[in-house]
Amino acid sequence: MQIVQILEELLERLEKNHPYWEASKAYSQIGALLRREYGVFRLSSSHSVGNGRGDFQQFLLSEESVEKTMDGVEVSFVYLFFIYEAYSEQTERIQEAEEEVNARFREHGVGFQLSERRVVRVDSQYAHAEIVRPALQLLNGKGYSGAQQEFLKAHGHFRKGEMKDVLTECLKSLESVMKSICAKRKWSVREQATAKELIDVCVGRELIPQFWLSQFSSLRGLLESGVPTARNRLGGHGQGPAPTSVPRHIAAYALHTTAAAVIFLAEAEAALP
Repeated sequence: MQIVQILEELLERLEKNHPYWEASKAYSQIGALLRREYGVFRLSSSHSVGNGRGDFQQFLLSEESVEKTMDGVEVSFVYLFFIYEAYSEQTERIQEAEEEVNARFREHGVGFQLSERRVVRVDSQYAHAEIVRPALQLLNGKGYSGAQQEFLKAHGHFRKGEMKDVLTECLKSLESVMKSICAKRKWSVREQATAKELIDVCVGRELIPQFWLSQFSSLRGLLESGVPTARNRLGGHGQGPAPTSVPRHIAAYALHTTAAAVIFLAEAEAALP
């Protein structure tokens, strides 16, 4: 109910400032995206197809699947941010609304947060605030769009319990960050370079300064064998006759490790002359 009211306030602001724009259109378009995704004609059985506002609001209020509810929240904020930009509205209001939604999530003990207009699962408030969110903000910068998409995909898989895919997307994101840095610095690397090769190039180019190398030796070991090795052993190759599974705590560790590596690499690159 609180989220419904937050969305209503954002849409009412648009209606007030732009008389030719109607909130009902937004509800219809948001609902259409979700209906197509789920393969249904109505999100809620209690409203007709033509009642976009009622259908979407009732969906948020009555949907039993947490994942689908989070889909509704995410799609709403992505859509509204786009509309606010298109109508030259103050996007700060969207950011304030995101903060309020996150405060409501924390208030009710909901293990999700909105970060960069995406819903991500939060298992540790400290890890999310100090590692994951800064990593997402860095990846939102110029030159890291591929890595950002892969890191967000990893969080999407984590939400859905697809732990093997978490490891795969974490590795892709880590490799993309290093490839982006190499491209920016014009460091020669093979197009199909592996994580180990990319790390070797970054160390050789003193992305980690030589006088800090001894202190960061454990970090290099983590970058070479942490996420990539976990992926190779548990997620990236054939699983043989017996199905393998990746425990949730290993997938969470991969996410946090990747986020920490992203922050370090981006800040180290920015510090280079």
